[in-house]
Amino acid sequence: MRYFSAGETHGKGILALLDGFPAGLVVDCAAIDAELKRRQGGYGRGGRQKIESDRVEFLTGLWKGQTTGAPLSLWVGNKDHKIDEMPEIDAPRPGHADLSGSLKYEQPIRPILERASARETAARVAAGALCRQLLEIFGVIIIGFVRSIGKCEWIPDSNLSLEEMVSLRNRSVVFSFCPERDEEAKRLIDQTREQGDTLGGLIEVHAYGVPVGLGSHAQWDRKLDARLAQAVMSVQAIKAVEFGAGFECAVQPGSRIHDPIFHSEEKGFYRTQNEAGGIEGGISNGEPITLRAAMKPIPTLRKPLASVDLRTRTPLDAAFERSDTCAVPAASVVLENAVALEIADAFLLRYGSDSLQQIRRNFENDTRR
Repeated sequence: MRYFSAGETHGKGILALLDGFPAGLVVDCAAIDAELKRRQGGYGRGGRQKIESDRVEFLTGLWKGQTTGAPLSLWVGNKDHKIDEMPEIDAPRPGHADLSGSLKYEQPIRPILERASARETAARVAAGALCRQLLEIFGVIIIGFVRSIGKCEWIPDSNLSLEEMVSLRNRSVVFSFCPERDEEAKRLIDQTREQGDTLGGLIEVHAYGVPVGLGSHAQWDRKLDARLAQAVMSVQAIKAVEFGAGFECAVQPGSRIHDPIFHSEEKGFYRTQNEAGGIEGGISNGEPITLRAAMKPIPTLRKPLASVDLRTRTPLDAAFERSDTCAVPAASVVLENAVALEIADAFLLRYGSDSLQQIRRNFENDTRR
């Protein structure tokens, strides 16, 4: 399965092209729209979200509401489409693609920022939400949540059921598992906004029900954790990713980090801990896949950092574009669906990709699950 996106933040819209998706899935557009709405939510978002009300439209690949195996084109229109009227920017923003993109493509900053903008993630959410509908048929459930914003951290209860996780996350204005601490987060975001600054944070994604055998050790580009890491790192403002114990693996002994293996007639092979994050040797091992990602603060500041005028090369404060104070909750939705895209592709590589019926047969015949 191949995925591409196109579109600019103030262009006519955002397009996702999904090639290699199987035939036979009845598409729930309302479920995709619900994910797009969640992407626009979370405390700390800017004024753009009051303008847009994202909805998906399928331009190709459906017949009577069902996928046909042909390439799928998912379109999310922009209400705020005025790209040709947008002013040019003279001073690149530190932390953004403004300067590097302008120098690479020998273009003004405006066309660079229009494509580099996180508005592009609407395409990933739409395509990922479609993939989740396929995965859920086979018991694969993916949930993303916010672990921290700035220095405000929420340690999730390891005993929560999946239903409890979803309920708590959906009650929180910052998409954490601790809605009772929302006021603390809101105060921090409000104070940061008043200071003309921005905030980043930690995002965690769990994938439950992933069968053994997705990915491969045989080639570097088929390793499941490598593919997931690329998908996560390609999301705007993500600067680090770890699986399971992650960076803790560097300081703990092997006896603490590696997950002992057990077997029973009822469970088959299983572990009593999951420091590997559900992936060993680039292959899913049947435990939940768990990853964390660090999102840097948005680089557009109301109190701008020092920069340089691209034309005159003289000192100039960095430009300001309408932006968010904190987009960590929204990014958790993006990562959730970016992970779904990669797991779905690995799932199709293992069980077939022509039709839903073919996948069912192969999945049901897989005794290693």
